[in-house]
Amino acid sequence: MALKYLHTMVRVKDLEASMAFYELFGLSEIRRWESEEGRFTNVFMAAPGQPECPLELTYNWDGDDGLPSDSRHFGHLAYGVDNIYEMCQHLMDNGVVINRPPRDGRMAFVRSPDNVSVELLQNGEALPPAEPWASMGNTGHW
Repeated sequence: MALKYLHTMVRVKDLEASMAFYELFGLSEIRRWESEEGRFTNVFMAAPGQPECPLELTYNWDGDDGLPSDSRHFGHLAYGVDNIYEMCQHLMDNGVVINRPPRDGRMAFVRSPDNVSVELLQNGEALPPAEPWASMGNTGHW
C-alpha cells in the first residue's frame, strides 16, 4: 500500500491576512477552490518550485466559532531557509513577532495570524551565533 503526502491544512479567520503572512516566507497561491454550497474557500500556497508540498488555507465564509484560540494541538509547520537570520529580520521588518529567536543559528519559531506555530530551520549546518539573535529572549509561546 503506497502513501503519498498531499498537503497540510489550517483553518484561517482572515484569508487575506493569512495569505500575506505566508507570502512573507515566499509562498504563493497555486490554486483556489471556492464552494458556494459549502460556503468556504480553500487556497493552496506553496514555495517556489514545490507545488507538490502545498499548504491549504481553509476559510469558512460564515466564520468558524469552532476554531481553537490556541492552535497548539496542531503542532507546527516547518520550513527550511537559506539564511535564518535574514528570514527572521525580514519577518520582523514586516511586523511578525519572533517567538523563539534563532539564538543557535539553527531554529526559530513564529506564529501566524491564526496562532499556528511555524518553525524555521536553517538549511545545512547552523550559522554561527550572531547578535541580536544570540542574546534575544523568547516572546510568548512558540
